[in-house]
Amino acid sequence: MANLEKITILLKQAYAAFNARDMEGALSTMRGDVEWPNGMEGGTVHGREGVREYWTRQWGMTNPHVDPVSFELDSSGNVVVGVHQVVRDLSGKVLLDRMVEHVYEVKDGLIQSMTIRE
Repeated sequence: MANLEKITILLKQAYAAFNARDMEGALSTMRGDVEWPNGMEGGTVHGREGVREYWTRQWGMTNPHVDPVSFELDSSGNVVVGVHQVVRDLSGKVLLDRMVEHVYEVKDGLIQSMTIRE
């Protein structure tokens, strides 16, 4: 359980930084070779710089906010986070308001990869 507690702290830090648009704070929770889903355009981005470029584009077009509501380990040792996702356009109009699951692989105390389950 201690492992889940440590990972939960890391992931809460990542979500808080993302929602605050603290790019460096969010990227500091990831390994340099992180694999990250491109939820807007499809596919995957690679490395912290890939995530930086993707989020820069995303934040220039939409205003996403993600609140983690549950954390659990799956059978393979990954952490499944239940997330309330609200995406607004830049004028504030809600484009999406839904629950999704983010599945994380954490290695050496940092995020190695994330996938989205809808």
